[in-house]
Amino acid sequence: MGHLPPEKCPAKSEAEPAAEMDHSAMDHSKMDHSTMDHSAMGQPSVDHSAHGAMTDKSTPGAAPESAVPLRALEGPRHAADLIWGESAMAPSRAQLAHENGGMKTGMIMLERLEARVPTDGGDTGYVWDAQGWYGGDLNRFVFKSEGEGEFGSELEDAEIQALYSRAIGPFFDLQAGVRYDIEPDSRAHAVIGVQGLAPYMFHVDGAVFLSDQGDLTARIEGEYDQKITQRLILQPRVELELSAQDIPEREIGAGLTKVESGLRLRYEFTPEFAPYVGVEYEAKLGETADRAKAAGEDPDGLKLLVGLRAWF
Repeated sequence: MGHLPPEKCPAKSEAEPAAEMDHSAMDHSKMDHSTMDHSAMGQPSVDHSAHGAMTDKSTPGAAPESAVPLRALEGPRHAADLIWGESAMAPSRAQLAHENGGMKTGMIMLERLEARVPTDGGDTGYVWDAQGWYGGDLNRFVFKSEGEGEFGSELEDAEIQALYSRAIGPFFDLQAGVRYDIEPDSRAHAVIGVQGLAPYMFHVDGAVFLSDQGDLTARIEGEYDQKITQRLILQPRVELELSAQDIPEREIGAGLTKVESGLRLRYEFTPEFAPYVGVEYEAKLGETADRAKAAGEDPDGLKLLVGLRAWF
């Protein structure tokens, strides 16, 4: 509360002071207060009944300050119909619904197309790993193919898969179908697996295979894209292969049969075109390694990689 300076304060009135009253002469003991009606001296009552209609705006579900104008609820459901007409706008609305739900799309991804140079001076080899799909958000047809060999010699391993893929969550698909081995010998497999994006952005692809010879095997792949810049990306990758039993004709022993772990550094000129260089260590394990040694092969080795990742 502010105060005025002395020069702006109003002048005191010059009225005569009121006569002083001597209360000492009054005998208060003879005043009977019981005869006084104190009820008439009460403050005027306040009517609180109107407060019941007040609404706390912070309460969830409280009504807005102003109602929606009735004019906003008039007219057609789609305002554009007033200008172009309902029949003219219907195809556009159908196309919009199609693109945001029922649209069928497709993609072909060449994950790895690379040359491999062994550091121990062996023959240079090659690898391809590709997959594609066509369908909607929930149901898709998926194909996969991968293989490897050495330049100037015969193809060592090659396979192709045809799968039905069904989304079982926001980030994972359940896949089932068939796999056909072209090399080292013709063999068909039933396939069931999952593919998707695990927490922390790890790409995971795992499957179990049952061959027409009764052999049960499995393969698990995992990779992660670590962006160094917007275009330069480092990708660690690990692949494990397992077998439930010995497969002598393929020189495979039971258990964990092979491990591949590598690093690939790619540069995305565009997202669809990204050459890379890298290094990978491959090792056969357990009885599979023993069989490789018996055949005169080196069960493990380090390889330098040069390759391309592309999609369309």
